[in-house]
Amino acid sequence: MRGRTLLALPALALLLAGCGIRPTEVPTDFGGAPSRVPCSLTQPDQATQAERGVPVQVFLLCGSSLATVDRVVRVPEGTADARRRVIVAQGLLEQLAAQPSASEQAAGYTTHVPRGLTVAGPHPKDPEDTLRLGAAPAALSAYALAQIVCTLSDSAAAEGDGSVVLGGPDAAAPRRYECTDDLRSRPGTTKPPSTEATAE
Repeated sequence: MRGRTLLALPALALLLAGCGIRPTEVPTDFGGAPSRVPCSLTQPDQATQAERGVPVQVFLLCGSSLATVDRVVRVPEGTADARRRVIVAQGLLEQLAAQPSASEQAAGYTTHVPRGLTVAGPHPKDPEDTLRLGAAPAALSAYALAQIVCTLSDSAAAEGDGSVVLGGPDAAAPRRYECTDDLRSRPGTTKPPSTEATAE
C-alpha cells in the first residue's frame, strides 16, 4: 500500500503541473501601491477669491506636467493697450514666482519661476507685441520657460493665438514661442517651439 502511495505522488505532481497549478505558493508582499499626486484642488483658494482684479490662470508644475491654477492680476482702469499688456505680463510673472498656497502645495503644485523676474515692452525694432524679460529666455530653466510661455501665451499679454513673443534685456532678436500639448505634458524635456520674430 505504501509503495502505491509513493508511486502516485510523482504522477500527481505531473498532473498539477500540466493544469498550470503550482503545488506550493510562496506569499509575497511588496507593500501598497505607490501614491499619485492628485494635481487637483478640492476647493478654490480663499485668498485668490478675496482679491479684486482681472481673473487669470497661470501654469504651475504638478508631477511631471503643467497644470493651471486661478489667480488675479491688478490692472488700473483706463490703461492703454500697450501698457496694459506689460502690466498683465508683470503680474503673471509675479504670480508664477510666488510660493503656491498651502492647499496647492498639498496637492503637489510647485513653481520654478525665479522671484524678481521683470518684463518690459518692445525695443524700437521689435514686433509691437514683444515682451522683453529681465533675463534671456535661454538662461531660464526648462521648467521656468515652459511655465512662462504657456502662461503668457494664454493671457491678455499676448495675441491669443497660443504663442508669445519673448526676448531678453539685450539687443538679441526676440522669438515667438508656442505652448504645445507636448510642452504642457513634458516641460522638463520638451523645448517650446520658437521662430525668430521680426517687425512687419
